[in-house]
Amino acid sequence: MVDLAGLILAGGEGKRWGGPKAWAKLPDGRTFLEACAETLRKAGSRSMIATVPPGTDHTVIRALRVVALPRPGLDMFASLVTGLRRLMENPDWRVVAVLPVDHPLISPSTINALANERAQAAIPSFNGKHGHPVCLARSVAEALGDGSATGPTLREVLRSVDAVDVAVDDPGVITNCNTPEALATALKNLR
Repeated sequence: MVDLAGLILAGGEGKRWGGPKAWAKLPDGRTFLEACAETLRKAGSRSMIATVPPGTDHTVIRALRVVALPRPGLDMFASLVTGLRRLMENPDWRVVAVLPVDHPLISPSTINALANERAQAAIPSFNGKHGHPVCLARSVAEALGDGSATGPTLREVLRSVDAVDVAVDDPGVITNCNTPEALATALKNLR
């Protein structure tokens, strides 16, 4: 088992959902943020941070530190950098799983498979299609946090570090729950 941290990117306004997706609910009553945190915890994450929109409720979720973004309208890359900078305060991890909050149906075993790759970065794929989360070695996370690795998106950074593709049997990696309709379709397809 690798020393794992988790970063949940939940700083978006959730316009297509009708509000921040961090607080969107799954049929079992958990919020997307709770589901993502639980998945990371079950995968063995020792340190977890979630970036959330400024001014949102800082609901307490076990073992999850919530970091409000400094201003509204920041893109996902800025949210990523903000969260990684906070994670750098903790020296007790070697790999970070970066999980967008709109992917709440990921299996912990997928995160383990990615984290255990001996690579600078690992990207999951299901049926040949790339998805989320991605896992980054601490050195890549540090470069993003200190600005020596720049985007403008994570995709460019992943290319620059020769990220490896990891085939997984988890449709959750390509299940982007951006709208209530997308969630309903995903849940129907997973049955």
